[in-house]
Amino acid sequence: MFFKKIPFLILFLLVVTDCVSQIQNQNKTFLYEGRIEKLQNDNVILIGTASSVSFNFVGNECSIKLQSVDSYEHHNYVALVLDGKYLGKIKIEKGAIQSFPVKITSNKKEHRLEIYKNTEAHTGGVLFAGTTAKLTSISSKKKKKIEFIGDSITCAAASDSVDCDKGEYMDHHNGYYAYGPTLSRAIDVDYLTSSVSGIGMYRNWNDENKDEAIMPDVYQNLYLTKDNSKPKYDFAFQPDIISIALGTNDFSGGDGKKERLPFNVEKYVSNYISFIKMLYEHNPKAQIVITNSPMVNGEKAIVFEDCLNKVKNAFANDKAHKSILIFKFKPMKPNGCLGHPDVADQKVMADEYGPFLKKLLNEK
Repeated sequence: MFFKKIPFLILFLLVVTDCVSQIQNQNKTFLYEGRIEKLQNDNVILIGTASSVSFNFVGNECSIKLQSVDSYEHHNYVALVLDGKYLGKIKIEKGAIQSFPVKITSNKKEHRLEIYKNTEAHTGGVLFAGTTAKLTSISSKKKKKIEFIGDSITCAAASDSVDCDKGEYMDHHNGYYAYGPTLSRAIDVDYLTSSVSGIGMYRNWNDENKDEAIMPDVYQNLYLTKDNSKPKYDFAFQPDIISIALGTNDFSGGDGKKERLPFNVEKYVSNYISFIKMLYEHNPKAQIVITNSPMVNGEKAIVFEDCLNKVKNAFANDKAHKSILIFKFKPMKPNGCLGHPDVADQKVMADEYGPFLKKLLNEK
């Protein structure tokens, strides 16, 4: 997945007051989660897959103000969850701030609205510019935390498999139902998703790391790009577990048109080790789990598993951190667009991986 970068003129100036991965307002009017950029007046830019803003309100009227922003002239999507019920996703066209009414059907005295970015970081941000709702206070209980680092599979790109031949790449994203957020809701943990379609550990799906950034290049940028004008990621989330699922694109054969060299075991393993060392610097207490891919099969899967064992063994004598664990997804024939897992496939992955992570958290 690659987007044409077109300068986007933001029609207003907002002063950045805080840039964090998970924030709570001091007055607890809003809860923010995921890769986000906090702005003045409770405005926030939702950046990463399934990043979110939530609030409680009373009454039977509510509308929200949203805008597709940042450096790409692309529309975006968010998913809405009202009083625990998934309402579906709404499209935010490029351009000015838009107002979206939310239909209230419940007779509950107090309601909770959750707004999740359904598209990924590279489609540009979604500005939450306020609500007309009569707000009440909101709080959250302390939970264990998991970060999911990955590629288009982790983004749930191409997972909305209706009319795959229509629309654009982002039209088929459904980050709310990605395996990470899905299993996190099931085992009741907080999560953060750091994922980019097409990205790899040492090369991308159709690139030999000559033209495009790989995950080690962009991870420490809040927006998951190499744009130095953007804030750095602050590592405030501090997950109990960091799940890394990168390799599908490194093993990719590309489009058959651009030069594609044979898979380089040494580069992949070396980059992986360096990446984990960086993560340990900022998250010294985290349990790291590295995974295979349900999309890599046959001889490639054997090489993939061998690479993961090499990465794990490189830290065998590291007494300062928990031993690295490997999780293996079962092979899958994906049913989504462009050969990706669809929403049902994402649920299968969540059901496989969730019990493993829950057991691991219970042991901590």
